[in-house]
Amino acid sequence: MDNTSHELMMKKKPHFVFIHGLGGGSWCWYKIKCLMNTFGYTATCIDLKGAEIDPSNPSKILSFDVYNQPLIDFFKSLPDHEQVILVGHSAGGLSVTDATRKFPNNISLAVYIAATMLKGGFLTEQDIKDGVPDLSELGDVYDLEFGLGPDQSPTNAIIKKDLQQKLLYHMTPPEDFTLAAMLIRPGPVYALQGTKFKEGNEEGVEKVPRVYIKTMYDRLLRPEQQDRMIEKWPPMNVYVVESDHSPNFSNPFVLCGILVKAYLSINY
Repeated sequence: MDNTSHELMMKKKPHFVFIHGLGGGSWCWYKIKCLMNTFGYTATCIDLKGAEIDPSNPSKILSFDVYNQPLIDFFKSLPDHEQVILVGHSAGGLSVTDATRKFPNNISLAVYIAATMLKGGFLTEQDIKDGVPDLSELGDVYDLEFGLGPDQSPTNAIIKKDLQQKLLYHMTPPEDFTLAAMLIRPGPVYALQGTKFKEGNEEGVEKVPRVYIKTMYDRLLRPEQQDRMIEKWPPMNVYVVESDHSPNFSNPFVLCGILVKAYLSINY
């Protein structure tokens, strides 16, 4: 970060921008947004295409660029020198990486929370193994829709209702799990499965500092899987939170403390 950008950032309230995981929405961050506002920080929560109140049919969202367009539109709306702390959860890590490639000058810090952190996207079979949750040992975990036909890859997916608490929210307060069970939507898996970031912008993606927040008791993206991504593309810091896959619900105070600590680590 150059001196001018740093001075401009320090004059403004830190601005955190939150990206949900597959099937989630801006509602996932209601506790975090409230805490951030209490701390005096600005918090913006983005709904990606087909999320929350966006009416798009997830089976019609067939490319990552379409899925991630709301985040790209947000960055296009920012003034040239305005910087944000970009935070992605779970599959939202793909959106974070895409944005760091396209808008490195507008991102002071990229934060991955139990997130897919792959420099180039799903370029190889090993990338898929590292970045996509492997729940095969549990058998039939997802409800799938095949919008392109039964002989094609599924277009959207959602974890079966009776498994959502076990896999996503086993340490989450019951009222938050109830909220999540009511609001979670099928996610456009077809759009994500072929995510490959375009060549170029390598300087940009490496220019943005990254930190990873590891979830210790995660049953979806297991700690050892998170460790593989961390090892292959090391961030500047790794933090650990005692939580399930959803620390935004199960351990929000500690998560907020880590986010603030990570922000302060690059500014003081």
